[in-house]
Amino acid sequence: MTEVLFYHLERARPEDVLPQLVQRSLERGWRAVVQSVSDERVEELSRLLWTWADDEFLAHGTAADGHADMQPVWLTAGNDTPNAATVRILVDGARHEGLDGLERLVIMFDGADEEAVSAARQKWKQVTAVAGVAATYWQQDERGRWVKKATAGEGASSSDQ
Repeated sequence: MTEVLFYHLERARPEDVLPQLVQRSLERGWRAVVQSVSDERVEELSRLLWTWADDEFLAHGTAADGHADMQPVWLTAGNDTPNAATVRILVDGARHEGLDGLERLVIMFDGADEEAVSAARQKWKQVTAVAGVAATYWQQDERGRWVKKATAGEGASSSDQ
């Protein structure tokens, strides 16, 4: 079963949230793809993951690095999944159709961008209509903690973000 998680960014930027999500994926032994909207943005995110903390980095690669099959995390502006990832994280309004082969799809969207909010609502309607898909909607509270605001579909009671 695929789980789709919607992260409504109101108090944080993708640059603040993405490293945490990638780190959690790696800690769980998952392979992930991070999909953005342009090659330039992919390079920015790559620099972020190499330097996000003073004492560690998040192992990943891009098309510029090659060896996709060896990368636990792959950053791309396309729909490719060359590292056999079962987790896909969409940032910056990136779109990915279909859930085949995915255990988890994470959609981060900017709450200050009405177009992004509208697109997330449409995607919520799409995925919750699919049998065998669980969806959860997460929003930050006033302290910046993630709070589950809605669930839909099979197994949607998961609190594991």
